[in-house]
Amino acid sequence: MEVINNLLNYSNLHIIQNNEWFTFSLDAVLLSNFVTLNKGVKTIVDLGTGNAPIPLILSTKTNAIIYGVEIQKEIYELAIKTIKMNNLENKIKIINSDIKEVINELERETFDIVLSNPPYFIVKEAAILNNNDIKTIARHEIFINMEQIIKISRQLLKNNGRLALVYRTERMIEIIKLMTENNIEPKKIRFVYSNTKKESTIILIEGIKNGKKGIKIMPPLFVHNDNGEYSDEVKMMFQ
Repeated sequence: MEVINNLLNYSNLHIIQNNEWFTFSLDAVLLSNFVTLNKGVKTIVDLGTGNAPIPLILSTKTNAIIYGVEIQKEIYELAIKTIKMNNLENKIKIINSDIKEVINELERETFDIVLSNPPYFIVKEAAILNNNDIKTIARHEIFINMEQIIKISRQLLKNNGRLALVYRTERMIEIIKLMTENNIEPKKIRFVYSNTKKESTIILIEGIKNGKKGIKIMPPLFVHNDNGEYSDEVKMMFQ
């Protein structure tokens, strides 16, 4: 069932969601607030945009033109409705395409930033997949995997453009290896924790195409206080 929600605490922005498929997660909020945005950023692309939460949040932070790529037609149509409802057609462009094919639709080496909150989980033969195909595709590497995301990002990025990802912490070494193999130098990493008593399950990582060596480990990000409430930092992201 389609519902219209406020986008976080942005009273002037709304997002259309279908609760039977999925709703956007905190990961999209974390990534949107992690990526480096400067005045020189003119073009951004979000690979696997879903119903476009990342483009919507970024539209409040930058004047860049933002593209979102989504393979699932049903979710793409939600994103299109959302962009029109918010009168952002001149700023956000949504493309219904397989990420592996979008390189034929978008000009190579023209983007200042590529972001992705991609499917986290490798599909194993014995994996128990969600019966809902839309959720399964969003969560598992069925149509696209990490290596393909990073290779396509390299092709889309300008020299010194930035790739920002949110991923499972357990795959950090794999991410760093693939980034460096594709001439994207990891520049900053932030470990995300549910609270101070839990291990990190999510990382935020950003790299620069043909960047100089040298990486910064940022302070840990705790999503919740020990009392279960959102931390002050996360609450600020909702503003």
